[in-house]
Amino acid sequence: MINNERLIAGRYRIGSLVGRGGMAEVYEGYDTRLGRTVAIKLLKSDLANDPSFEEKFRGEAQASARMAHPSIVRIYDAGEEEATDSNGNLVKTPFIIMELVKGRLLREVIHAGSVEIDKAVRYVTGILSALEVSHRSGVIHRDIKPANVMISENDAVKVMDFGIARAVSDNSATQAATAGIVGTAQYFSPEQARGEQVDARTDLYSTGIILYELLAGRPPFKGESAVSVAYQHVSETAPNPSDFNPQVTPELNAVVMRAMAKDRDDRFQTAEEFREHLLAALAGVPVTKPQPKPVTQIEPVQVDATELLEKPESLPTALLEGFETAPSEQISISNNKVGVGVLWGLGTGVAVILIGLVFWLFSIGANNSTNPTGTGVAVANVADSLYEDALEALTAQDLVVLRVYEQSDTVPAGVVIRQEPAAGTLVLPKTPITVYVSSGATEVIVPNLVGTPEANAVAMIEQAGLTVGSITVTGSPTVAEGVVITSDPVAGSKLPQGTVVNLILSSGKVMVPDVRNLAVTEAISLMTNPAVGYTTSVEIQNAGSCDGNPGNVVIDQSIPPGEAEQKQNIILFVECVQ
Repeated sequence: MINNERLIAGRYRIGSLVGRGGMAEVYEGYDTRLGRTVAIKLLKSDLANDPSFEEKFRGEAQASARMAHPSIVRIYDAGEEEATDSNGNLVKTPFIIMELVKGRLLREVIHAGSVEIDKAVRYVTGILSALEVSHRSGVIHRDIKPANVMISENDAVKVMDFGIARAVSDNSATQAATAGIVGTAQYFSPEQARGEQVDARTDLYSTGIILYELLAGRPPFKGESAVSVAYQHVSETAPNPSDFNPQVTPELNAVVMRAMAKDRDDRFQTAEEFREHLLAALAGVPVTKPQPKPVTQIEPVQVDATELLEKPESLPTALLEGFETAPSEQISISNNKVGVGVLWGLGTGVAVILIGLVFWLFSIGANNSTNPTGTGVAVANVADSLYEDALEALTAQDLVVLRVYEQSDTVPAGVVIRQEPAAGTLVLPKTPITVYVSSGATEVIVPNLVGTPEANAVAMIEQAGLTVGSITVTGSPTVAEGVVITSDPVAGSKLPQGTVVNLILSSGKVMVPDVRNLAVTEAISLMTNPAVGYTTSVEIQNAGSCDGNPGNVVIDQSIPPGEAEQKQNIILFVECVQ
């Protein structure tokens, strides 16, 4: 069976080949159920050898499919197609059904020649916008490279294969074993080259490599083998991009080199921070971090524990203010050896005061024994850091971390919004530091738009606090013209406020197949198929001159092949058999 006759999952028709890589082949395809053009990526069958691969693969694909953003190639479906080879063996082919983007790979753009600096920056900010969304959703790409970035016909950036690299790499014993599949050595981060755990900053390093290549016209490291290139990522410092392109400014040099820092802590910590510094560098305006508040000193005090327990109002004001937090169930305490389970039974307010008291007394005792000079510890600045990094930095200072979640429409989930006491404040060891962490943007629910006229659907999306994205018109055998067939994401999905929702509308038409020269029974089956939805009748052509029986082969049809109005009756003409 040739490819253009092949169906995947019983609904996706494979068309012409549009791309080939080391991991997969990509075809233009057609979703016969929804009547839309798609891209079909067929992964190598040997990736499915591990029995757990399908579960990992589908889970990652589903996580990626939840991300709706103009800079991300959408994933519609994923799974495995089973077939039998010539030897009778069962062969599994993993597949991904994606948004079809017409354009060029960024790899092809780079190979075509030099890219203007402002355009290079625009391409990279598009990648960073996609990463901002994916990292907020907890999805790390792991394989950012020009071959995974599309530049559409209108010069827009589209990043693809989110989450797929993880499913593939988890299917293998080691990172080294998948070097030819997951990630290209030219864009590997040092931690990937060493086989270490990756995080969001790994994607930012790879994006920095792309920025370098766009600005310099060449990659930062070259070698005769992937191993030699990977070694340079770990141990060598790349020359400035301006060494190869004098139009690159010192500000852009600085951004590139920071993005490519060997130590993750020295890189940009978020995609937003990277993008902000990149745009500022393009404008020639350096970005500086806010200055810490004036240093204050918390003096040791003499307190009577019994009196404080009986009269909590006698606690120092600074301590009371430090424990005015969200409800107790939103507070987690790290580096805490005090058993607090019983305390919650006393009530939220008393429990918080008691915990604060314990830490306060512990701080005084620690200060008297280990820090008699009273100089204190200058609290590190952890604002805009990932909570895990903030926890590590503050506990390294022998401080206690209290985490309080706050909703934020601007700060990504898991990132510190602010801290109390402020950065630079001198405090005693074991002092509680309240870290306010973003729980993400306000979530809204996608309304049910199916069966709604376009104008009404647009109004409903905007009223829900979401953004109208692309509007695609496609054929439908049942849905009236201009009415919503489905939305992407679908109704009931919980999304951050402002997320893009795409609409698929009906054209009110269907594609009528050519059934001439087919058996009548087969022609009827095609015409009454749900994808067409026609009723049929069979008539003898020139029946008035026929004194025989109707034939079994269709010689003509009342509605010609091609696009036609939905919900019609089509007459199948047969010849007269004497």
